[in-house]
Amino acid sequence: MEDMEIKEENESVIDEKPVDINKIGSLKSLGPFIAAHENSQNTVYLSDVPAICKEQPCMLGVDEAGRGPVLGPMVYGISYCPLESKSVLVELGCADSKQLTEEKRDIIFNDLNTLEYANSCIGWAVEIISPNVISSSMYRRTKCSLNEISMDSAMGLIQHAIDAGVNIAEVYVDTVGPPEKYQEKLLKRFPNFKITVAKKADSTYPIVSAASICAKVTRDHALKVWQFPEGLLIKDNAFGSGYPGDPVTKRFLTEHIDLVFGFPRLVRFSWSTAENALADKAFEMEFDEPDSEKPKYAGTKLTKFFKGTTKTGEVKREECRFFKQCHLDNVTDF
Repeated sequence: MEDMEIKEENESVIDEKPVDINKIGSLKSLGPFIAAHENSQNTVYLSDVPAICKEQPCMLGVDEAGRGPVLGPMVYGISYCPLESKSVLVELGCADSKQLTEEKRDIIFNDLNTLEYANSCIGWAVEIISPNVISSSMYRRTKCSLNEISMDSAMGLIQHAIDAGVNIAEVYVDTVGPPEKYQEKLLKRFPNFKITVAKKADSTYPIVSAASICAKVTRDHALKVWQFPEGLLIKDNAFGSGYPGDPVTKRFLTEHIDLVFGFPRLVRFSWSTAENALADKAFEMEFDEPDSEKPKYAGTKLTKFFKGTTKTGEVKREECRFFKQCHLDNVTDF
């Protein structure tokens, strides 16, 4: 009897396969994948492309999660499937992701990756845009707005799908800014696709809902497994939703200010909420800039060759050093 119990225990250990941190095949593997990547840089993940998506014309949806929060990454997501497979999205429960609970989104994401009827015809991809990248892009000398970051990410993910062999026919995008300008920019980049950019597209087009769910679930888990290089030990969700109006988030910002270096990497420094908090508490810093010096140039200035004419019109120019060294003279009469 005891031998049987030991055997069953060993079998259960064997059945528990190690998680591959380089592949997302279920909800369980999402967190380890994110945790294995440096959170100061952007991370892109593409699922395996179903064979049918390379053969049949597909629709592709684009949406984001975490655009407004002062904490954490912004995640862009795409999802694609054959035009004739729309019913699979409905069967999965893809609807307006804002109307779904976090638990329901997790279930749909897991089903999308584990159920054969879904993963055999639906593919997806996400880009996790680091808060560090967002802040540095908006603060650099040639500023890059959040809209530009968003559009670049969306177009980059579409290009990744094209490069992976997805046969894209139609693209549906939840708008960033005025729909007309966004659609014009996308059509210029991808002239062969039928492109629709609309407000609240995730509640209108199931393929956009699927992209939104992938983006939101990825962001939620990115926050859960966030690693603080600053050495902070933060309990689960101790920083709240990340939105500026959340009192838990406000408290986190207030309690975790370094008077010299500002906030942890989790915070988007470029948000006015963060800037105001720093202005009230952090030390003012001044950086000495080196005095501007005229560039030193050892050679002859070009203007020197235009000098040497006297008032009477006589030209008096210093003889070239080359001619002096070689003992050469100008000859005018032969």
